This record gives sequence, C-alpha cells and structure tokens, in this order.
Amino acid sequence: MFKRPLYIFCALALLLVVVFLILQSTWGTRMKLTVGSLFLPLFGLSSTVETGLSKAADKVTPRDVLLKELEELRVANQKLRVLGQQAQEVFLENQRLRGMLDRQAQAPWRVKAARVVGRDPANWWRMIHIDVGARDGVTNNQPVITAEGYLVGRIGEVGHARAQVVLVGDPNCAVSVLVQESREHGVIAPATINPLDASIVELGYLSRNSILKPDQTVVTSGMGGIFPPGIPVGRIIDFQNIGHGLYTQARVKLAMTISKVEEVWVIQP
Repeated sequence: MFKRPLYIFCALALLLVVVFLILQSTWGTRMKLTVGSLFLPLFGLSSTVETGLSKAADKVTPRDVLLKELEELRVANQKLRVLGQQAQEVFLENQRLRGMLDRQAQAPWRVKAARVVGRDPANWWRMIHIDVGARDGVTNNQPVITAEGYLVGRIGEVGHARAQVVLVGDPNCAVSVLVQESREHGVIAPATINPLDASIVELGYLSRNSILKPDQTVVTSGMGGIFPPGIPVGRIIDFQNIGHGLYTQARVKLAMTISKVEEVWVIQP
C-alpha cells in the first residue's frame, strides 16, 4: 500500500538532484563569467599601469645628472651675461670714439687722442694718468681737454708710454680765464669754501666793479702761454666782494666731470 508513494517520492528526489546538479553547473559557469567580466578591466588596468611605470622608470634622469646639467646651464648663462655686458661696453666705447673722430676734424688745434688708464689714490680728484708719453710726442705743460672740448688740465710728468695730467683745480694748475659775457679776466684756483668738491673751483683776481651773473661762461683767455684761448672751463655759480671790497671772487662749476672722463685730447704744439 505504501510502496507506490515511496517509489514516487524517490523518483522525484532523484529528479530534483539531477536538475540541481545541471543547474548548479550552468549557474557556476555563469557566475564565473560574470565575476571574470567584472575583474577583467581591473586586470587590464593593472597591466597598463605596470607597463607605464616601467617605461617611466626607464626615462627618469638620475638626480646627480640633473644637478650637473643645472650647474652647466648656470655657468653658461653667467658667461653669456658677461659677454653681453662686454659687448655693450664695446658699443659705447665705439660711439665715444666715433664722436671724438668727428670732433677732431672740427678742432682748431692739432690733437692727440689718449685714454685714461689710472688715477693717483692719494690725489684722486687732482690727477690722472693717460696712455701716451714721450714716444707719442707728448711734452710737459701741454693742455688736455675732454672729448667734448672742455678743459681737463695740463701735462705734468711725462714717461715713455704714459703721462701724468694735473687737473683744473689743483694748486699746480693755475689757469688764466675770461668771463665771456663781461670780458673780465681772472685766474682759476682751488676752492677754499668746500675743498672736497672737486667740481667747483674759485675764480679770483676779478676787479671790484666786475659785472657778473650766475651761469655766465668761463673760458681760457690764452694768457700764460700754456692754454690756448676759447677752451670752455665752466660756468659761474655765485660771486662776492672780498678784501674789504678791493676785488671780486666767484665760484665756478667746471664743465668737465672728472669721474666720467675716459678719453681725452692732448693739444699738440
């Protein structure tokens, strides 16, 4: 009586097991495919990153090599900067020399070009050294002017290839001058009020009735036998009566700026 239901139950159980096994095999395969499809991009990305890092490691320059190249670039940049400054200095010197050549053709005197090559530390504002000497026909007491034609001083001591120039305002460089507007004659001497300012000198021996005004032009008078007439010396700043009104004394601002003098003319006899 119970055998038939038992057989049916066993058959159903066996069928369920077979179906479960079949479904389990199919589901497992699908799960594997699904999981594989999910992680496959990650595997590909990992491989790409690993390859990129490997290539980047091959291209990275070592730190010591980079530091060496940086130092070489710094040195090269410094050399280029120095060369640029030298080129600029040569350009400016060329312009000055061209200007001197143009003025030489117009100068009323025969002149010899010279370069300032030194100064006396003990007498910085009163003396310079130039690169011409006895071999170039330079002799004592020859007048010296700037490239623009302003009075610098006179030749002092002369060597074979160099000469010493005593500047205007030095006690050993007295200059007989003329005030162009008033035709007053006088003599240039070192300043006594502010002797440390080498750009200012004193004009003495003017008559007490001198007609003077600030900014009047002072030039060499030609008296004394050293400086030819007409060389610009400077301009009057102010003046006053001294010696109880017996004569007049003026202060003169020199036309030349001694700190900027680089090339000069030596006036030949």
